[in-house]
Amino acid sequence: MAKHRGVGMAAVNYPTGMNLGGDPSQALIHATTTGTFVITLSSTDLGQGLKTVIAQIGAEALGVPFENVLIDTADTDTGPHCMGTFASRATHRVGNAVIRAAEEARKVMFEVASEELEVAPEDLETDGQGNIRVKGSPEHSINIVDLALAAHFKYGKTISGRGMYIKPKSEVDPDTGAMDPDSTEAHACTVAEVEVDDETGEVKVLSIKSAYEIGRQVNPKLVEGQIQGGSLMGMAHALYETTAPYYPAIDHAPGGFNEYIVPGPQDQPEIESVVLEYPSVNGPFGVKGVGEMTANSPIPAIINAIHDAVGVWITELPATPEKILRALEEKRKEEERGAE
Repeated sequence: MAKHRGVGMAAVNYPTGMNLGGDPSQALIHATTTGTFVITLSSTDLGQGLKTVIAQIGAEALGVPFENVLIDTADTDTGPHCMGTFASRATHRVGNAVIRAAEEARKVMFEVASEELEVAPEDLETDGQGNIRVKGSPEHSINIVDLALAAHFKYGKTISGRGMYIKPKSEVDPDTGAMDPDSTEAHACTVAEVEVDDETGEVKVLSIKSAYEIGRQVNPKLVEGQIQGGSLMGMAHALYETTAPYYPAIDHAPGGFNEYIVPGPQDQPEIESVVLEYPSVNGPFGVKGVGEMTANSPIPAIINAIHDAVGVWITELPATPEKILRALEEKRKEEERGAE
């Protein structure tokens, strides 16, 4: 009886957007009299940081400080249309929609600023600090608050913009199967190191180390958090989580969350990652989707590591101690039959 160490590897490419396209998202932007830009969406932040990232994209596209942007995720009754937060599409689709809405809002901003500064709109630029200034003459500028006040009360204009992003639906050629199935693809490779106890069947994940190619990072800390969380989630899928341990039989199915097994802090392995940035040609500022894929490659990497450690393949998830012990027993029987 002993504990065996093994290493496994797995790679994945992950599409962004609904299969074949045709899944639009819209965004609306308007400026208040205080110079705050409200971005109205129906896209839901599930805790992955969508509000923060979209605010960053909106601020960059508008040319105003991050603090001047407010994200209003309304609902389907009051907000513009969105297909939903799924398929790792939210940052890509919504970000593109926001950029287009910002372009329309910037046009009005420059029209008002050109009146106030007495120059042509094409001679103006934003400084990212909340001012619109004359190119080559930064001392001639107007603050976004004063601009918003002038637009509302002097010129009777609404600084606003509308944006939509949709990938045209790609039909499948019935003869060749040719199609364009997604908007862009991210990639990852994970190496997992495990320790397997051949007496108890228990698996301890020692480390999960990954390389991710996800386009441009809008917010590196949020990307890091998604990779950390996804690694643990993938480990949970591989070793712990099940609602039907003896499917199709209902025996020993958990009756509540107290009985549903997930890894805790004491189970967390060493998690390391590197991120490679190869911007997407159609993503907002080069973005690709990263959310869901972070839980993918750790699963087969852990299963491959178990095989490397004790020489058995687990073909049904999760790889519970019972399944590993049964597989080891079957392996021993096969070895005995081979020796006869």
